[in-house]
Amino acid sequence: MLKQGSKLDRYFEITKRGSSVSAEIRGGLATFFAMSYIVVLNPLILGGEDSMGNTMPGPAIAAGTALVAGILTLIMGIWAKHPFAIATGLGVNAFVAVTVASNDGLTWPDVMGLVVIAGLAMVILVLTGFRTAVFRAVPPSLKTAIVVGIGLFVALVGLVNAGFVRRNPDAAGTTVPLGLGNGGQLLGWPTLVFVFGLLLTIVLMSRKVRGAILIGIVASTVFAVIVEWLADPGSQGAGVATGWSLVTPSMPQWAAPDLSLIGDVSLVGPFQTLGGVAASLLVFVILLSIFFDAMGTMVGLATEAGSIDKDGNIPRVERVLLVDAAGAVAGGGAGVSSNQIFVESGAGIGEGARTGLASVVTGLLFIVAMFLTPLIYLVPFEAVAPALVVVGYLMVSQVGKIDWSDIGLALPSFLTFTLMPFTYSIADGLGAGFISFTIIRVFQGRGREVHPLMYVVAAAFALFFGIGPIREIAGI
Repeated sequence: MLKQGSKLDRYFEITKRGSSVSAEIRGGLATFFAMSYIVVLNPLILGGEDSMGNTMPGPAIAAGTALVAGILTLIMGIWAKHPFAIATGLGVNAFVAVTVASNDGLTWPDVMGLVVIAGLAMVILVLTGFRTAVFRAVPPSLKTAIVVGIGLFVALVGLVNAGFVRRNPDAAGTTVPLGLGNGGQLLGWPTLVFVFGLLLTIVLMSRKVRGAILIGIVASTVFAVIVEWLADPGSQGAGVATGWSLVTPSMPQWAAPDLSLIGDVSLVGPFQTLGGVAASLLVFVILLSIFFDAMGTMVGLATEAGSIDKDGNIPRVERVLLVDAAGAVAGGGAGVSSNQIFVESGAGIGEGARTGLASVVTGLLFIVAMFLTPLIYLVPFEAVAPALVVVGYLMVSQVGKIDWSDIGLALPSFLTFTLMPFTYSIADGLGAGFISFTIIRVFQGRGREVHPLMYVVAAAFALFFGIGPIREIAGI
């Protein structure tokens, strides 16, 4: 039991934050299991060919993903002292793999070079105080909308990952993009694992049982292992629609990590291949995505953790933003794409994590995951998804704090929290909210109430949304 006033307690402010060592450990475990899938998913996303037909080895991507996530999350916990875990950002890695890598002449080292340059630009923005100033310029209602939007986004991620909600196939007669289960029916053992975990977690939370979220993950994992052993439901990757969505529960294996991608990056190559203007535009798009995705995630998680003070400020926010910015540099330098604060950290916060000690636990587990694959392959999506749905509920409950009497705040807030899940992008929701807030205030004759930085951010987002037509018109 932690002694109040001990060095560990004072350093992480565990008692001050109303937490305990056991809560931090539970939170760290919950966060790791909620986001460990990235070590499996990232090689699938980045495993395709670049424009020259070259591919990166999957084991090296997986090992690099775990290593960078582990180191950055440890730094976040020890230095910034927040329960925010970091790993390769979904969305950015997909953009890098699909859009950037397809540019004629670019190789994977060139692509990762663009990510590193965007990360270095981000570090400069943090060190100059610009990124922190933007965070403080956002009105309180929009900050609350960010929390709500991330809650809806997290819940949708959980439901889709579990197969409880699925994309409808593009076929005649399809009228909605998402539907319940498989063809409107809940089929398959993996879906049953999700339903079991969700109901168990809800019951435990309603009974105020400590560790409800982590107990739900562990119990669902045990159930999943039994299901795999007895029923062998297969996987969706192998063409079984009712199988496991990505991770099939499997037994321990030892594997030496392949770190061959570290340092395989070119900072000059993309500019030599594409030219200064085209390469700079790609850096700009990557920069905007990681800038606002992370800011929105940070606001949402800090609010849920109770870290934001009465003036809307986050303690040591500059350190948080600097570690996040370094994630792009480290991720690109390791060949695994930009790393950023992971929204699944909410699973640990929902479990009671309030300090950086939880991030230390998560970071150490990622380091171990480089060697022990069961930490990754033992827990399927369907066992973790209930935690994400419950965390979504906890975050959406903040919606009452939005000032609904002022359309200049209410409508932008609405656009922010609806477009995050609908576009599957935190940055897109932020952009719609910031642009609409600025426009409405100007036409209300209240433009002076808008912080000057909000005009800058709104203009940047307008350029971000219009980058496609701009590149088409410019022929690049």
